[in-house]
Order: sequence, then C-alpha cells, then structure tokens
Amino acid sequence: MRSIDELSKEELRAELAAAQQRLVELTEQVARNDDKLRRSQKRELRLLQAEDLDALLKVLVGGLRASYQLEYVSVVICDPDYDIRHLLMANGTPVEGFPNLLMVESLTGLAPQYIALYKPWLGSFAACDHSMICPGASGVKSIAMIPLTHRGKLIGSINLCSNDPDRFTRQHASDFLAHLGIIASFCVENSVNRARLLRSGFTDVLTGWHNRRYLGVRLVEELARARRDQSGLGCLMLDVDHFKRINDTWGHAAGDAVLRELAHRIESQVRASDVAARFGGEEFIVLLPNTEVSSAKLLAERIRKAISESPITLPCKDTVTVTASIGISEVRPKSGDTDLKTVGDSLIARADVALYAAKSAGRDRVVIEGA
Repeated sequence: MRSIDELSKEELRAELAAAQQRLVELTEQVARNDDKLRRSQKRELRLLQAEDLDALLKVLVGGLRASYQLEYVSVVICDPDYDIRHLLMANGTPVEGFPNLLMVESLTGLAPQYIALYKPWLGSFAACDHSMICPGASGVKSIAMIPLTHRGKLIGSINLCSNDPDRFTRQHASDFLAHLGIIASFCVENSVNRARLLRSGFTDVLTGWHNRRYLGVRLVEELARARRDQSGLGCLMLDVDHFKRINDTWGHAAGDAVLRELAHRIESQVRASDVAARFGGEEFIVLLPNTEVSSAKLLAERIRKAISESPITLPCKDTVTVTASIGISEVRPKSGDTDLKTVGDSLIARADVALYAAKSAGRDRVVIEGA
C-alpha cells in the first residue's frame, strides 16, 4: 500500500498539472480576447474615420462583412421622411448604389426582434423572421442583430449573417458587438448632421425648400433612374398669379410670408418621393418620378386648390387669397440619351411653356404641354 504522503504527492502533482493547464487556457483566452479587442477597435476606428455619409455606409456594409469574414451583412435604417435618402441623392449617390442597405419608412413588421431590440440579439437565422431585413442572404444559419439608436430610440440595425450555425448563438457574449452598435449609432448621427450642414447650400433660406442648385443635381439623378427603369418623369412648374401686387400693396415681408405658406401648402400635397424645389422668385418646381401625365394633372389640381382654398394671413394681420398657374411636362428617357442635363433642361423649358399658356388662358389653371 502507498503511504498517505505518497497519495498527497500524487494529488498535489495532479492539482499542479490541472492548475498549469488552466493557466495555459486562461493565457490563451486572454490572448484571444486581446486579439478580439484589437480587431474591434480597428473596426470602430474605421467607422469613426469615415469622411462622409457615403463612406460610412460603405464601411457599415462592405467593411464589416470583410472584417468579420461573413457571407452577408445588411444595414436597416428607418428613414420615414426620406431625409437620409435625400442627403444621399443630393451628393449624387442614391441609396440604390449601396448593396444591402435598406431604407424603410417603419421598422414595424420587418423582424420580431425590433419590438425590444435594446442590445445585440444573437441566434438562429429564421427566414420567416429575418428575410425582410436580409433579402439577399443565402444559406445563412445564424445572425447577430446590432441595434442602431438615435436619442434612445431604435432606428434600425446592423445584421451580421453567417452560414455557420455556431457563429452567433444566445450563449455568446455580445459586449464587443454592443460597443460597436454604440459607435455606429454615433457615427450615423454625426454623418447625417454633417451632410445636412453641407446640404445647406442646397436649401432655400426663405421657404426651407430645396433650391435650384439642388434641383439640378436631383433632376439628373431622377432622369438616370427613369432611363434605367424605362419609366417617365413628370415636371410641374408653378407660378403665383399677380404676385407683384402683393409686394406692391403690403411690402416684401408680406410677399415672403405668402411664399412660405405656399411652400407649406404645396408640400402637404406631394409625396415623400417627389422632388420639390423653389426655382426662383415665386416659381416652384415639383419632379414626379414614375408618374403618368394624367396622375400629374390630378396632383397639380390638388395643389392649385390647396393654394386658393383659404386666405393667407399676412404679418400686418390682413388676409389675401392667392391663386397659382401650373404647367406640366413629361419625359421618358431612352437608353441612348447620354446627355441627361440637356434632357432635363428641355423638360423644364417645356413645363415653362405650358405654364405660360396657363397664364395666357386666364391664370389659376393647369395646362399640359402640347394640350
């Protein structure tokens, strides 16, 4: 029989070996965590270094996919007022140019996790739950949904998708992903605010509408879209009738008040996807993507009635009822139309001719070009 001392020595050796093995495992875990931290910091630094909104969105989608070595990554952002989409278009990069970026009007019904997505959600990918936020995903087995927030409100998510069912599970720690979401949310807000500042050069100070410069950029973009989709682009040109009388009678402050109210009334009738701009003076233009002339005329009539249906109160407390004349033109760009600026200039010129015809026919009416 072995003595008690011999047993104690063997137990001690076993305990020592186990402790050494545990120390090796802990050392390896620390090294892995350190490597994860460095890679996580590198990802976050790329987000923080993005020069503008375009660059940030590219890093959020393509950059994270490459960095995590994933099969698919999508980003969903709630943009109910088309604010971000307009910022991208004003910069010449419409949202369609960003693969796997989904701009939506509401998060409702897109994925059940959006009901309470306060921290990263990791788990199995289910087509019935996640196909709407990952429409291009194929063979995905697991997903990590990282919330994007703005002032404490959920505005979307970064969706990391893997074909490995064990890549993202409910048992995995999500601290690094949560921190990534915080940084990404900050970067989105910061980039949008910077883009708004840059876009101030595209904004009419008086009405808050887009100005003629912005219209020129968007017109080419919408024509390119119409050419690609083989659809039409409508144009409404609106002019306030007898506007000079208002300035002559009540002064320019009254004229400014009328223009601001008219912009508000026009805006109440147009769709979020339409492009409205102050063209100059008392002239306004509304571009109508994918709209037939008949539908454009119905919209123009609604705008005309909205303008004249009730008096406008002036700063001096007097009231005035104004009317407007509207001209309509339409174009369907062909695949061979390469000079879209010339096509756009023609579209506006023809709407101007129709507007002049409305004026000549007695004002307060809508005229379609060539009618």
